[in-house]
Amino acid sequence: MGAEPELETAEGSGSKSRARVRAKVPLHRSLLVRLLATSVMIAVCSVAATAWLAARTTSSAIRQEQGQLLSSDTDIYDTLVGYAAAHPNWNGVTPTLRRLAERTGRRITLTTQSRRTIATSSTTPAAAAALPTRASAVVDPLHTDPALLPDAGANRIDPRAVGPYRLTAAERASLSGRAHKLLACLGGPGAGAALVVGPSGRPSIKITNSALGGVSGDRGCGLGGLALPVASEREPLDRLTSMVNDCLRRRHLEPVKFGVDFVVVYGGPSAQTCLDTTRRDQLTPYVAPAALLFVATPTGSTTAPAFHFTSANTTRIAGVAGLVLLVTVAVTVVVGTRLVRPLRALADAARRPVEEHQRVPVTTNDEIGYLAAAFNDLTQRRERMEGQRKAMVSDVAHELRTPLSTIRSWLEAVQDGIATSDQALVDSLLEEALLLQHIVDDLQDLAEADAGQLRIHPEPLLVRDPVRLRQVIGNLVSNAIRHTPPSGTVTLRAHRAGDRVTIEVADTGTGIPAEDLPRVFDRFWRAEKSRSRRTGGSGLGLAIVRRLTEAHGGTVTVTSTVGAGTVFTVGLPV
Repeated sequence: MGAEPELETAEGSGSKSRARVRAKVPLHRSLLVRLLATSVMIAVCSVAATAWLAARTTSSAIRQEQGQLLSSDTDIYDTLVGYAAAHPNWNGVTPTLRRLAERTGRRITLTTQSRRTIATSSTTPAAAAALPTRASAVVDPLHTDPALLPDAGANRIDPRAVGPYRLTAAERASLSGRAHKLLACLGGPGAGAALVVGPSGRPSIKITNSALGGVSGDRGCGLGGLALPVASEREPLDRLTSMVNDCLRRRHLEPVKFGVDFVVVYGGPSAQTCLDTTRRDQLTPYVAPAALLFVATPTGSTTAPAFHFTSANTTRIAGVAGLVLLVTVAVTVVVGTRLVRPLRALADAARRPVEEHQRVPVTTNDEIGYLAAAFNDLTQRRERMEGQRKAMVSDVAHELRTPLSTIRSWLEAVQDGIATSDQALVDSLLEEALLLQHIVDDLQDLAEADAGQLRIHPEPLLVRDPVRLRQVIGNLVSNAIRHTPPSGTVTLRAHRAGDRVTIEVADTGTGIPAEDLPRVFDRFWRAEKSRSRRTGGSGLGLAIVRRLTEAHGGTVTVTSTVGAGTVFTVGLPV
């Protein structure tokens, strides 16, 4: 029972190393996962950087392009609203559309509410007929778009729609002279006052509170007189006042008064609503009717035209791409160097001479670390096998030297006439030759067993039949006889237990110490450390017993008590 524990002890360190090598690598320490993670990280960084830069650059370019489009669209809308505010119809608008199209690079079309073409900037009939499904805006000076024309004010009436309030040339000249005098009274343009001429031709002076220097009023210059209506304004203003007050009476509200600035001082929101509605009714005959505005690219698309990267944007993209490439190369070099360094150490150790038994440090807990551990385990087993080989060569040489020396000595004695070549000498020399033959045969059996070429023919047989089984039992019995005194006994027993046959060879010899039991099946091992031949044998018998038994799928064990005897047990499958 002691041989198997020794087998585990002798192979223990190597088995542990091999078990560690075969152990599953933790996922987070896996070389494959680390390489994959590095590649994914580089790819994610590259994609993120490129996407970020592309998004920033594209957004900037789109904003710039959209700003230009919005500016051009606002210019088109403002120009056409101004045209509608100053003309009672669209009859002469075509030249204006073409000038706008040439300036903005857009195709402009005006239609009625029923989408009948009023005018277009295109000279191609087919292009003029192809309109987008949705209008860009409604051109109506009495209902302006506050997003495109914020100067119209809360009432959304374009200030350029003056209608009957347009001044004559004489009235403009008179009011202009009066305005310049007032401006000089206030200290001139540099004193915080400015002269502004409205669309109707009426001048006005805009001043800041700081321009009055803290003095209340208008410094006695009479600014209020400039706001009084002139002759051409009184009649439409009186008519408007009457219409507004009629609207208020229908709502059971008090009448109001207002000036040429069309601001209701009192009366609340209802009064302002009546004023705005009445003004639209009064101005309708003087402005062009509302029209649908279609603004598109020359190809007919309402979307923004394709933009092009500027040289600055292209340079930024190229710079970031180069930086990402540089970082990628640097990270790859660092990671690659860390991965290759232990592999190079393994390669250098493998190229060293076999005699040095070079080992490498195990510094990681991944595939490379396990490879280094496997290399060290291989080196350890190679070193152990080399020691066993040297010991075996030494033992074989010793075993062969003794009989050869005996044979040579007797032959030289006969040759020199010292000894006589009689039957006793011949028998002695033959015994030594048989011992040599026995050693050679045993070595051949072990060599074939080590090479996996041991000739066996497994077949059912009785345990007393002579084949390889006879060699096993013969070696055990011979070994027992050699170590049992003449007064002792050697017992051979066999019995079957289940699917196994057990054969026991027991003796009452000297026994084997417990510390030597693990080595009884080693080649050339003897309990007698002096290598004497008092008990005979080649030291290979028990080694052959183990190899033959294992070749048949069996086991062999030994138990022994010093001074009481030894029992070898062979178990074979049925």
